[in-house]
Amino acid sequence: MALAATPDLGQLGPERRESSWRELAGQHFDMVVIGGGVVGSGTALDAATRGLRVALVEARDLAAGTSSRSSKLFHGGLRYLEQLEFGLVREALHERELMLTRLAPHLVKPVSFLYPLHGRFWERPYVTAGLTLYDAMAGLGRTVPRQKHLTRSGALRMAPALRSDALIGAVRYYDAQADDARHTMTVARTAAHYGAVVRTSTQVVGFLREADRISGVRVKDTENDAETDVFADVVVNCTGVWTDELQQLAGGRGRFRVRASKGVHIVVPRDRIVSDTGLILRTEKSVLFVIPWRSHWLVGTTDTDWNLDLAHPAATKSDIDYILEHVNGVLVTPLTHDDIEGVYAGLRPLLAGESEQTSKLSREHAVARVAPGLVAIAGGKYTTYRVMAADAVDAAAVDIPRRVAPSITDQVPLLGADGYFALVNQAEQIGARYGLHPHRVTHLLNRYGSLLHHVLALADGRKELLAPIPGSPDYLQVEVVYAATHEGALHLDDVLTRRTRISIEYPHRGVASAKQVADLMGEVLGWDADTVDREVDIYTKRVDAERKSQTQSDDAAADAVRVAAPEARPGLIEHVSPAAAR
Repeated sequence: MALAATPDLGQLGPERRESSWRELAGQHFDMVVIGGGVVGSGTALDAATRGLRVALVEARDLAAGTSSRSSKLFHGGLRYLEQLEFGLVREALHERELMLTRLAPHLVKPVSFLYPLHGRFWERPYVTAGLTLYDAMAGLGRTVPRQKHLTRSGALRMAPALRSDALIGAVRYYDAQADDARHTMTVARTAAHYGAVVRTSTQVVGFLREADRISGVRVKDTENDAETDVFADVVVNCTGVWTDELQQLAGGRGRFRVRASKGVHIVVPRDRIVSDTGLILRTEKSVLFVIPWRSHWLVGTTDTDWNLDLAHPAATKSDIDYILEHVNGVLVTPLTHDDIEGVYAGLRPLLAGESEQTSKLSREHAVARVAPGLVAIAGGKYTTYRVMAADAVDAAAVDIPRRVAPSITDQVPLLGADGYFALVNQAEQIGARYGLHPHRVTHLLNRYGSLLHHVLALADGRKELLAPIPGSPDYLQVEVVYAATHEGALHLDDVLTRRTRISIEYPHRGVASAKQVADLMGEVLGWDADTVDREVDIYTKRVDAERKSQTQSDDAAADAVRVAAPEARPGLIEHVSPAAAR
């Protein structure tokens, strides 16, 4: 298909993929980053904007693990105040403000929450004190409004879905939210824009050594089984819940252990909970969020130890029942299993401590030079990824034999941020130019920011690409093409699950759109009819396995069902042997 010429702007399309393999094999890097989640992508961006030659390799897809399965909040972590983690909260609130105002205003938006109060006489002053401290830590120049106290009647006007006996009053406060997978992908593309080599479906299968130090990695292209050595002054392990596994592959023990905590969310239609605001509910273990998400609600999360397959954590019927039980305790009209449009499960990479309760494990991050030429970072929370990335590069600088400049990512807007606010004011004119409703333009601006025109340019001469995706009308067909030409999507799952969120936003979970999306991707990626059919078949089996796993009563049974589904990346090695270190 003929495609309009556009500036590079961190393009991760097929041609760039070919050239990036040659670059991995042909040059010496200052740094190789393992892991394409938000911390790895942020580390690559931090290093590239310090002037370092950096490569980022990811075994699956950008944000394929934890970074696409969070609560999708940029927040200070109100509950961490109770755990007296004041430094973490202050740091996170600063990052929230940076994202809202300077770094990613097209992707990160304010969101309000209602905190219902109950009959205990101490609760309102207790919650007020916490939220006052929360507001104060955010600083005088914050973007989001301060807390507001409401009577019971005032709270019920704002959230008619609440039972009148479920509260005596409430407090409304603000945080921020983002599409985590899209944000992570944009961080990675921004890193590529500043010179980083970013390559997905590229798995580390061994570590290279010179004398007593790590000197690089051996990588495998999981699309075609090609392998090559990548040499670097330092390797940074940003693999989250895979941190320990990569450390074993490197032939040693790490300075810290990482434990995986499973968090499950359900997605329900917006009309099933009548409210103008999100909700935050206390449970006996932690908190439960009801989060506005376009025309849906995200309800979650759980917090349980997970010791099974790290790539595909499975939600069980027990997990879903737990969420329904707790949210239904405050709703006039209870939710049922039939109301659920989507379910997803993610793993938090927590630093292991003395407590056996995952909710008590630290969300602070740790960074360590675990061997000469090898740095590992883990823990933390999505909101503080930029700080984690800066700390990782600072630690890695010891192994780089030249001066490393200080971090400047607090001054580097992500792709699409520059010019975003002006385009929002031009939504009607843009809509008239392309024949799109202004609401559609606004939706696109909140996904692509000022890259909007580069997306829509792909429909020049092909107006049919401006039509919605069959079965998934929130998204345009041109977005599928752009995902393949610019955003590094290589498989159907990459588009339906991460470049869009079709897999959780529609009851069919992407199956009804799979063939059309695969056909559009195939035009860019050169798929023949058999490859299109294979992609659709693999995706359909994945959805079937996830649905079945969500009927199982325990983790082991759910995991057994989920891992039986085929993997889209044919050459992926699920468990790399430590013997591969060389």
